[in-house]
Amino acid sequence: MTEASLKSVRALDVHQFRNFDIVMAAFVAILLLSNVIGAAKLAQLDLPLWGTAVFGAGILFFPVSYVIGDVLTEVYGYARARRCIWVGFGALIFMAFMSWVVVALPPADGWPNQAAYEAVFGQVWRIVVASILGFWAGELVNSFVLAKMKILTKGKYLWSRTISSTFFGQAVDSLIFYPVAFLGIWTTEQVITVMITNWLLKVLWEVVLTPVTYVVVGTLKKREGVDIYDDGTDFTPFKAST
Repeated sequence: MTEASLKSVRALDVHQFRNFDIVMAAFVAILLLSNVIGAAKLAQLDLPLWGTAVFGAGILFFPVSYVIGDVLTEVYGYARARRCIWVGFGALIFMAFMSWVVVALPPADGWPNQAAYEAVFGQVWRIVVASILGFWAGELVNSFVLAKMKILTKGKYLWSRTISSTFFGQAVDSLIFYPVAFLGIWTTEQVITVMITNWLLKVLWEVVLTPVTYVVVGTLKKREGVDIYDDGTDFTPFKAST
């Protein structure tokens, strides 16, 4: 590494990002809310040229966490995105623990909402584990692919990086979540059908939100005054620090 590049790295190390904490908070908030509010409800829509579509309501919002993951990696680099993923991983574990404690507490005499609490927050352990593992692995793959493609494309064609990273990241997420959560409960055919359908819908959602991603990435790069490339980055997933 040259002296000039060392100075660049040192300058980056001490750079005070003005918006990183806001983006990380949005990432974790959407992750938790999509799992708490959206995961427990099955929705149904009659779509032209598609027919009747039955899906988990969380699919409308959970993919937004992948969009923010793209923004984190593109603007702040893989290491900082990885840190946010670990924060989200810890938040999901705490949410699962808190849900278990709250549901398990004996309800007060005359309080009528225990069954509703159990229906919304009493998810079976397989779904909880599948959700946490799928998110962790999928987001890391998403960030890794985007960071590597940024180097290969020399920072051009942002759309190709965001869509490709989501394609692979959501594939890993779905390949973990649906078999772990539902194999043996649903038929194998149902698991495969729902897995592929939801994966394609999530990738399509990324495509639709591409213009928004461009605006957010451009704005943040301008405000932060950096454009990070992950040359020489340690891409090990088992590291929470930058």
